[in-house]
Amino acid sequence: MQQVVSVLMLSNDDYLWQHWRALPASHWMLARGHNLEDLQRWKQSGRQLVVIDHALKLWQDSQWADVSAGMQCVVASTSPNDVEGQQVLAAGARGYIHAYAPIPTLERVLEHVQAGEVWVGQSLLSRLLSTIGHQLPENTNPVWHIGLTAREIDVAQRAALGHSNQLIADDLGISERTVRAHLSAVFEKLHVTDRLMLSLKVHGIR
Repeated sequence: MQQVVSVLMLSNDDYLWQHWRALPASHWMLARGHNLEDLQRWKQSGRQLVVIDHALKLWQDSQWADVSAGMQCVVASTSPNDVEGQQVLAAGARGYIHAYAPIPTLERVLEHVQAGEVWVGQSLLSRLLSTIGHQLPENTNPVWHIGLTAREIDVAQRAALGHSNQLIADDLGISERTVRAHLSAVFEKLHVTDRLMLSLKVHGIR
């Protein structure tokens, strides 16, 4: 039997709330809130999963850091952009999505974040990976790539810098399908589930 997960949806927008309410009740038990105090009560009840309307700008509140600590917060924006995405992730959010994302997408995001991972769009992910790759010193510890083939290492290093599958394919003279196959093998061997985790592994952060 599928477990029902409680989710707090923070928004003053009734239209947005109606959209979110389309999440299937067989898996998600929704509660609505409007402010940081509601988030605080949610935390005190022992629950963690939260979706926050970006219009509330809760991460700019002086109490945000204390209240959101240990929470699994996803910020949903009606006009997502990479700058705001970086701001909310730096403030401790675990995900950043379009507020009106299709319900199946919203479900995947919630499942991903509930599992302890981070969810961002492709554009923001590439930007974050590029920043990580260029600002951190080169990882001189070779342990991360033990068990990988030479080609898998090539693909992993480029993916960790935010390169798209097509760019990696062009650089290495292979097909995009082959790149996807190499990445699947890399993810399995390194026990990571996404490119952000891969980048952190490659750069020696985790």
